[in-house]
Amino acid sequence: MTTPSVRTITRKYTTVSYCSIFTVWGREKMSRLPPEKIEEVKQAIHDQLNREGIEAKVEEAVAALLEENGDDVEPENDLPQRRRHFAPHESIVDELVQSLQMTSHFPIRHDRAPEVPITTAKVTQVGLSVRVLRGKAFVDQLAAEDNSLCSTFTLYLYFRGQRFKSKPVPCSCDPPFDETFLFDFPPSVTLLRDLLGVSEPLHVVVIKTDALGQRELIGSHHVEWRRALASSTNQFAMATEIHGVGAQAGIACGILEILFKIVPCMGARLKDDVVTAQVSLEQGRSAEQQRLFFAYAKQWWREYLQCRPAHASRLVKVFAQDETGRSRLVCSFLTPLVGGRLIESPRAAARFVSLIEYERTPTVGGDSKPELWASMGAFLSKGAGNCEDHAVLLCSLLLGFGLDAYVCIGTKSKGTAHAWVATIGHSGIVTFWESLTGHRYTHQRPELGEPTIRSNDIPYRTVGCVFSHEAFYANCQPTDALVSCNFDLTDAACWKEMNPGAIESACAALRQPSFPTLSRSTLDPAVASHKLEQELKTLAAEHRSVLGLTSHWNDQLSYYLAPALSSYELEQSTGVSVGNDEFQQAVRRAVPSGHTFKAFPIQFIHANSRRIFATAMQSTTCKEIVECNGDQVDLAIRASVVVYPEAIQAVWIMFACTYRSII
Repeated sequence: MTTPSVRTITRKYTTVSYCSIFTVWGREKMSRLPPEKIEEVKQAIHDQLNREGIEAKVEEAVAALLEENGDDVEPENDLPQRRRHFAPHESIVDELVQSLQMTSHFPIRHDRAPEVPITTAKVTQVGLSVRVLRGKAFVDQLAAEDNSLCSTFTLYLYFRGQRFKSKPVPCSCDPPFDETFLFDFPPSVTLLRDLLGVSEPLHVVVIKTDALGQRELIGSHHVEWRRALASSTNQFAMATEIHGVGAQAGIACGILEILFKIVPCMGARLKDDVVTAQVSLEQGRSAEQQRLFFAYAKQWWREYLQCRPAHASRLVKVFAQDETGRSRLVCSFLTPLVGGRLIESPRAAARFVSLIEYERTPTVGGDSKPELWASMGAFLSKGAGNCEDHAVLLCSLLLGFGLDAYVCIGTKSKGTAHAWVATIGHSGIVTFWESLTGHRYTHQRPELGEPTIRSNDIPYRTVGCVFSHEAFYANCQPTDALVSCNFDLTDAACWKEMNPGAIESACAALRQPSFPTLSRSTLDPAVASHKLEQELKTLAAEHRSVLGLTSHWNDQLSYYLAPALSSYELEQSTGVSVGNDEFQQAVRRAVPSGHTFKAFPIQFIHANSRRIFATAMQSTTCKEIVECNGDQVDLAIRASVVVYPEAIQAVWIMFACTYRSII
């Protein structure tokens, strides 16, 4: 029987040795992947660990080694020594990676030299292991537990541009989280003092998903992890309060117990007072920079009002609160965001953003518009947001494509406040991008003596300010009407600019997490389309059966509908309409003489068949097709699911029928 001391050594050896060995092995494998796939592979490895029970196997192997070697095997020994002890059991790791290669959809590159055997590989990169041990005191779920049996909690973690998400766990007061995530530091980070200088916090987002797939942002919190540097084992456990969002930003919605660990163990430690002094110094410097910027912003605003008293009523948005309650310069919400191979054109970016669900920020009491802009991590995790969130994401993607892009704050044609994106070309032509629909509008700069553009050409009425990640301009023209606006931002008579150096200082002072990379959808569009199509056929047949009608499905006609759906999505993504001629020719040939053809296309951003069918049946045309009763009635349904990053999808459905016309 294992004594307590040996059991303790076993637990330490399992944690330290396994993390070190697997980290090296995993990096060798991942070096054969394209850069944009690395984060997805790490998430897949993490999920596979939980399914395969690898930790139990490693525990078993370490116990055998300890029995064989006694106390000679210590976790604090150097890494090569630990790996030599573990070498006979490397097949455990091999089994895991083999299962990953067999089951994952990630393409493995074979154009590199053979990997170095694990027994001789060197650790050249340090990582941060984050283990979420459990959740506690999510008391808001007590009243909702009876109605949330199918609801789940999911954690999203962001750190230095890397991201992970946990397995969904049932909603409860004490959600049973228990997962480990490994984040990489840059290869240049090799010493503890290098880690001490990494001031970026870990961003943790808690999302609740109900039975219908609707997501709710429960909490968002930034966690300081550097206390682990003051431990002799380079690890630190803490209970972190996760605060709510919006009006509840100052109220804890739950607690997460988190264990931070530096892997591999660096065998040294920093003094507690050194870590505390560094964190306090950074916080003090940040507070001073923000104070100085706020003083500058007040002076800048006074100067702006002195130009013209009417400026006080213009929509000049300098600060906005994020979901954690922090007041931030609006420029700090933006950064050039590269979509890699996932989004390959600005118009594809506009289509992607437009498919993200629009959701007004909820309020308690009153009907005033809340001042809440979600951080990029929270927005992508929730998959829904307001017009400002959409505009910020679209502008960041357009900046990543090298365009001169800005978020515009103003009003729509009916006078309601709104946010959209503008790109400015070298010729002075401005293109407006509506982030909620993906539509584009061209604004030709009016010249002296020439008539202004027609107001009904563009759905926007006024513009108060425009900003990017490094510039902010307030409109100081005689009128803020968009139709007569001069968008030459270098003209000081038309636009009052903020000092770029002050903007850079204010953004740096926030110490916000790096923008997350976009993740590729794991959904197979062909499988999803077929599944949805069959479900809709079943629902339509059941509906007709209730009415006493039989259903005859024409699969050939259904296939002929596919080009039309493809054309619709292509037109939405590029603005170019192609393929309609071929679709019409095929339908004319398929419909017998004397028969009538009816079709009803509709688009959704989800694939819930019951919701789709219920919504479609609200249309008179669709209802007439599904309930068609006549001579020689043939029915057809075609579904097309187009996938985008972040599990975003465009779902096109066409209901159709043919029947013999009787005069």
